[in-house]
Amino acid sequence: MAHHRHRKFNTRDTYPEQALDNDLAQAVVARGTTIFLRGQCPQDLDTARNIDSHDPAEQTHKVMRNIRQLVEECGGRMEHVTKLVVYLTDVRHREAVYRTMGEYIRGVHPVCTGLVVVALARPEWLVEIDATAVIPD
Repeated sequence: MAHHRHRKFNTRDTYPEQALDNDLAQAVVARGTTIFLRGQCPQDLDTARNIDSHDPAEQTHKVMRNIRQLVEECGGRMEHVTKLVVYLTDVRHREAVYRTMGEYIRGVHPVCTGLVVVALARPEWLVEIDATAVIPD
């Protein structure tokens, strides 16, 4: 593991009433080159076109693929992700979004904060996630 993940946990233990299975941590101690990503939305990175879906899981797949692509373009890997901030427009989408996000962070254990907001920059967006990654020295 590239960084020290302090107090690792899985959401299936902390939220037993929800069908979640995400590897997270309470803190990450990292040293290296930091990559700050802007909030990623369900749109193509090259064309800025939205995906043609109003499904929260499908939107999250696109968001996480964008995060992975950007981290890799900057010379990192998903295991270098240290923090995620998830913005949802509807708390009822939480399980679908977090289950999907969990597929991309299996074994990574970033810190994560989730917020429910009134709206995102475009009304058709259900989820936005910003990420920070640190490429180790």
